[in-house]
Amino acid sequence: MSDIQVQTFPYTPSMRPRRLRRTATLRRMVQETQLTPNDFIYPLFIRHGKDIRQPIRSMPNQFQWSIDRVIPEVCEAYRLGIPAVILFGIPETKDACGRENYDLNGIIPQSIRAIKDAVPEMLVISDMCFCEYTNHGHCGIINHKGETHYQAHLPEGYLLNDATLELLARTSVVHAEAGADIIAPSGMIDGMVGAIRAGLDGENLAHTMIMSYAVKYDSGFYGPFRDAAGSAPQFGDRSEYQMNPANRREALKEVALDVAEGADMLIVKPALPYLDVLSDVRQAYNLPLVAYQVSGEYSMIYAAAMNGWIDLQRCTLETLTSIKRAGADIIVTYFAKDVVKWLQP
Repeated sequence: MSDIQVQTFPYTPSMRPRRLRRTATLRRMVQETQLTPNDFIYPLFIRHGKDIRQPIRSMPNQFQWSIDRVIPEVCEAYRLGIPAVILFGIPETKDACGRENYDLNGIIPQSIRAIKDAVPEMLVISDMCFCEYTNHGHCGIINHKGETHYQAHLPEGYLLNDATLELLARTSVVHAEAGADIIAPSGMIDGMVGAIRAGLDGENLAHTMIMSYAVKYDSGFYGPFRDAAGSAPQFGDRSEYQMNPANRREALKEVALDVAEGADMLIVKPALPYLDVLSDVRQAYNLPLVAYQVSGEYSMIYAAAMNGWIDLQRCTLETLTSIKRAGADIIVTYFAKDVVKWLQP
């Protein structure tokens, strides 16, 4: 190209977008999507015991915490400007109904009270599901012969929808009375928002919010979470109640049902593989929209960075920016603390 004489070349662009990229200051000034600490919810795994900070094998730099050790972690998150945590419990014992989830002294009610005592301003979100608490690893009551809720016309091992609704409402009241600001039902059970709303309102808990996992796909990206929470199903999978990854239009139907039942906020999960769905929901509804960057997304980025294949900070910020750009107001991410530190001047 050295023989081209720029001065005499017959064409010059009339529009030059590169002018706005010329310096770092200009690029910052015209940046369309900004990440701030207020964008993030920090997930935490909490277990019984004392002085526990147990590394999670498949999630580098993530831990199972005992309540006494999680309090300083929550305090640090709040000092960094992160406004909310979402809690996942690891019970001492499991049974067919997940009883510890609605025990007043279960791991999550205890955790909620302790966090609210230590950091009253921190928003505490209770992930409302039963997979961590049941001995079968499914998200509610399973159809088994000899059990109280057995229905002969349904297959053995099928998740019973309406019996599970009763437990979701009961458990949500327990967690809200412990101090949870937000209940986040995550099982994709038909009618879960309506049942929880009725249960809360019936106990004078009308101000407790519901952040519904309105669109939760039966995804392969949940593997590390199931390791962290000990929640892998003991038989079958969750495809009979979580959404088919091939379906896009169905997401709007699921959201419409939850909005009609009184959801205050909506979640799309996972995030990065479903940016099209996230964008669809953003365009159709004006409720606050949350995207969950799930454990598999986190661990893939971390693993690639540990192998020297990508830059951890750059690629994490790029993925989170893309999630917000697609329409998320809030992002649940295990990177929350790291990102806030990276964003500091």
